[in-house]
Amino acid sequence: MNKKMIINGGRRLAGDVTIGGAKNSTVALIPATILADTPVRFDSVPDIADVYNLQIILNSMNVKSKFQHSILDVDPTEIKEAALPSTAIKSLRASYYFMGALLGRFGRATVTFPGGDNIGPRPIDQHIKGFKALGAEVHEENDTIYITTGTNGLHGARIFLDMVSVGATINIILAAVKAPGQTIIENAAREPEIIDLATFLNNMGAKVRGAGTDVIRIEGVLELNSRATHTIIPDRIEAGTYLSLAAAVGDGIMIHNIIPEHLESFTSKMIEMGVDLQIDGDQIYVPKTTQITPISIKTSPYPGFATDLQQPITPVLMLADGESKILDTIYPKRVRHIVELRRLGADIASAVEGVITVNQSTNLVGSVVQAAEIRAGAALMIAGMMADGQTVIKAADHILRGYDRVVWKLTQLGADVEIIAEDN
Repeated sequence: MNKKMIINGGRRLAGDVTIGGAKNSTVALIPATILADTPVRFDSVPDIADVYNLQIILNSMNVKSKFQHSILDVDPTEIKEAALPSTAIKSLRASYYFMGALLGRFGRATVTFPGGDNIGPRPIDQHIKGFKALGAEVHEENDTIYITTGTNGLHGARIFLDMVSVGATINIILAAVKAPGQTIIENAAREPEIIDLATFLNNMGAKVRGAGTDVIRIEGVLELNSRATHTIIPDRIEAGTYLSLAAAVGDGIMIHNIIPEHLESFTSKMIEMGVDLQIDGDQIYVPKTTQITPISIKTSPYPGFATDLQQPITPVLMLADGESKILDTIYPKRVRHIVELRRLGADIASAVEGVITVNQSTNLVGSVVQAAEIRAGAALMIAGMMADGQTVIKAADHILRGYDRVVWKLTQLGADVEIIAEDN
């Protein structure tokens, strides 16, 4: 059932909001549970659509799971090899982490090519390169990837990634963590979510060293036994989205459960824009912001400015007195929010070379728009709050894939927002 978000804009927001667990950690941690030889428990799990899709995939392998009140219990002790449900996989790009996890668990994997957001090409050649180095054979047929290993199974290897890839780094860790010998991943991604995954695995007895740097070393172990609840790190992208919202339409908003170090590239840009952020331990207060200075943003791999935050910050740039520029070096084709923002009255354009130009657009008016993917939906959500009148965001299911209890959180801040089924 497709959903739409209805926003009655023009209201100022105030109050407190608490950030949930990181989506980009969660979608790697849940596939990682099938490597465990014991039941596993996670805390601070975000209430997002991706979690329920991953539960469907786990269930297809006879892995029981229970999710309530931010706690997720997973029991992989009676796992069975089975075809993964293509519907859940097609709707969830991160399901490709089951490739590495299944390979690490069974020495083979068959995965339908995943779906998820359409934000331009995201090839998995680096994943496949890593699997082959570990001793796997890979072939692709009709959107399905078949990965097998010989009688000797997987083994440690030295792998240099041709480009920094979060997905490939995670998938290789999952495949290598139980493979005999030492695996070294060079030019590895450094995202906090990779450290979170390594922490979870290490607490079960894995030997993953160097997560958070560009060289990760893994000594294969025979078994992984969970002894404690793993608390997922806060979602830095959700945090950045609410920071943007607070700067755009807030009269004083306190955002809780943040790791400020994970957001330094983002918060430094907000401060450059003239937002008087008050950073205190694990919370950030955003006072009412009356003047925004135009800036330039260039996305790059962590610890640079996150590609997932270039869209949520865009509506704030519309308040600046002058021209701002955004260059997304990660996904230059991530521009599907632009035509939709124009429907609300935004003066925004993208040039051929991938530079997005944002001009002052202070008279936004509600309209019917479409969320092409998660972060485009977030940009439209913020712009809808800024606009006079009613904004209807179609395909709001995308927003629900990435934002924990979003309607409840926005309502707590004073927004007039609801999600209902789209008319057939």
